[in-house]
Amino acid sequence: MFAVTILGNNSALPAHERHPTAQVVTIDDRLLLIDCGEGTQMQMSRYKIKRSKISHIFISHLHGDHYYGLIGLLTSYSLQNRETPLHIYAPPGLEKIIQLQLDIVHAILPYELVFHCITCEEMLVDEEKFSVSCFHVQHRVPCYGFIVTEKKKPRKLDLKTIEAYSIPVSFYNNLSMGEDYVTSNGEVIKNELLTKPHALPKKYAYCADTKFYPPMAKIVQGAELLYHEATYLDNLRERAIERFHSTSVQAAEFAKLSDVKKLLIGHFSSKYEVLEDFLTETVPIFPLTEIATEGVTFII
Repeated sequence: MFAVTILGNNSALPAHERHPTAQVVTIDDRLLLIDCGEGTQMQMSRYKIKRSKISHIFISHLHGDHYYGLIGLLTSYSLQNRETPLHIYAPPGLEKIIQLQLDIVHAILPYELVFHCITCEEMLVDEEKFSVSCFHVQHRVPCYGFIVTEKKKPRKLDLKTIEAYSIPVSFYNNLSMGEDYVTSNGEVIKNELLTKPHALPKKYAYCADTKFYPPMAKIVQGAELLYHEATYLDNLRERAIERFHSTSVQAAEFAKLSDVKKLLIGHFSSKYEVLEDFLTETVPIFPLTEIATEGVTFII
């Protein structure tokens, strides 16, 4: 399964039973945490997230509503006797902040905490089932978006054709990895005759906090699911520009430019108690838009 579960969809202040930004990306049996705002642990418990399966944490930038929940999560792992390494990816400064908090209370973690400093657009993780890359977004402080891409699966076996060519079962795995089959008399049976390609790898793009920036569209082009902040309704466009945020209409316009399949909007200002008006403004521009509702899992 490739999916995103929303733990927090508010901006700076927790309000109206909404929480600051946090999301969990599930790729089969692996969990990735993107941002860790205040209350993330409570939301994990509420929505039954298996936090022990989180192997990588990605922090987009060092505004508190995106990382104030991190130190609590790290120390809870210690209380739960976590042993597996935990990798954290963030702009410069976070390691110093976390280490200071740990040092003050003389905390010694029973697991390895590995910090990776993000300073440029690059591939951050490249594993068997997925990869994660980062890209610059336009915010008041150094800030990055993330693209999570599933790895292309092995080719799908065409069992009827394989049996017709009397290919031994012991060679099936080789076929799925793209190898041709060579018979005992030297005849080469091309892999394309025996297998079928899987669908193209799917991609989730997380745009973090950013002002409307059309050139960024080419980076997230064609993603199955795009998360883009929509802090304000469009009548506050000037405020959004001043604070390096986006409006609902701008998020929809960006999704249209990016040719993505579906748009999630979040990071709502606490000035809005209800969120229906955000869809009223986005759907006419980009119909496949949904609110990044807390507790909802969106399948990619």
